[in-house]
Amino acid sequence: MSDDRLPFSAAAERNRAPILEVLSRVLPPRATVLEVAGGTGQHAAHFAAAQPGWTWQPTEAEAPLLPALAARCAALANVRAPLRLDVLVQPWPEALGLFDAVYCANLLHIAPWPACAALMNGAARHLVAGGVLLLYGPYLEEQVPTSPGNRAFDADLRQRNAAWGLRCLGDVVQVARDAGLILEQRIEMPANNLVLLFRCAPAPAAV
Repeated sequence: MSDDRLPFSAAAERNRAPILEVLSRVLPPRATVLEVAGGTGQHAAHFAAAQPGWTWQPTEAEAPLLPALAARCAALANVRAPLRLDVLVQPWPEALGLFDAVYCANLLHIAPWPACAALMNGAARHLVAGGVLLLYGPYLEEQVPTSPGNRAFDADLRQRNAAWGLRCLGDVVQVARDAGLILEQRIEMPANNLVLLFRCAPAPAAV
C-alpha cells in the first residue's frame, strides 16, 4: 500500500519535526520506546527513520488502523509490528515487556478522564527503573492564560463528546504522581502545546 493511500493526519505532519527535536534531546541514542495511540503511524515512521538506534513499538486501540500503521513503517527494521492496545483495559499485556520510554501524543483530550490514570499506571508498569513517559498535547494551566485557540478547541471537543476536553495540568501531574511518575520537565511547543516528561522512580538501592 503506497503512502498516498494511507490514513493521513495533517497535525501529525506539522508537529513531527518539533517533537523529534525534543525526543532527540531527552532520549539516549539507543532506546526502546512504546508508543501509545500511534494512530496513522506518521510519528513512528518519522522518529524511527531519524533515530535508527531507537527500537519503536507502536500500539493503537483502533484495530482498523493497525494495517495502515504497519504499512507505513514496513521498511523500517527498528519498528516492531504494531499491536492493539486499549489503555483502559488493565493491566496491559505482560508480553509487552519493559521499555526505556513510553510516548503518547494527543490522547488525553480525546479520551474519557479515566484514560489518564490508565495511561499512567500502564506506563509505570512497563517502564524500566528511571524510564520516562513523554506526553505531547495541549493542557489547561492555572497560572498560564489559555490561548484563544485552545479555548475554542476545548469547547469544540466538549460539544462533540461530553467526556472529552483539555485536561488540567495539575490534575494530570497528580494522577501521574499517584502511579509513581514524577514530572521532571515541561517543554513548551508550537501551537500552544506541551511535551511533559515524567520519570519513573528508580529502583531502591540494595541494602
